[in-house]
Amino acid sequence: MKKIKSLLMIAAVIFTATTATAQMEKTVMVGGAAMYPSKNIIENAVNSKDHTTLVAAVKAADLVETLSGTGPFTVFAPTNAAFAALPAGTVDNLLKPENKAALQGVLTYHVIAGKLNAKDVAAAIKAGNGKAVVKTVNGQELTFSMKGNKVKITDATGASAFVTIADVNQSNGVIHVIDHVLLPKM
Repeated sequence: MKKIKSLLMIAAVIFTATTATAQMEKTVMVGGAAMYPSKNIIENAVNSKDHTTLVAAVKAADLVETLSGTGPFTVFAPTNAAFAALPAGTVDNLLKPENKAALQGVLTYHVIAGKLNAKDVAAAIKAGNGKAVVKTVNGQELTFSMKGNKVKITDATGASAFVTIADVNQSNGVIHVIDHVLLPKM
């Protein structure tokens, strides 16, 4: 009985410490998991149930080490539903080892060097009279604009994504969750 009480007390202390840390760090919930600002992009992303496809793609593209680095990075993170909306077979094809370079190109098209929070993006759109063009790590550009109160991102193909969760702060940058996969010119 003493062992059970001790285990319960330990569990209570761990739960309280975890809850206090989450509150102190101003976490954001993404995919059912708290995203901790003290963790890096990869450490947080692996816990999101909504980003398992993105995490698998990052691993297949050998970008884990890069996105775990000091950065800072701004990542526009498509959800599993965004990847599922691509034409049938697209994700499976990109995940093949022989398509690693193409996969890297798509994933790095979702990354901007530096940390741009929602306020920065909105200010750039305002300064650009309704549009802001930003170069990605891939070397190609994304165009930002506003549609109502939502940030709209237009890719090289003319397709658009919207930010659904903004300002998910990380130790090495920020993640903005988006509802579509952005595609560069191939």
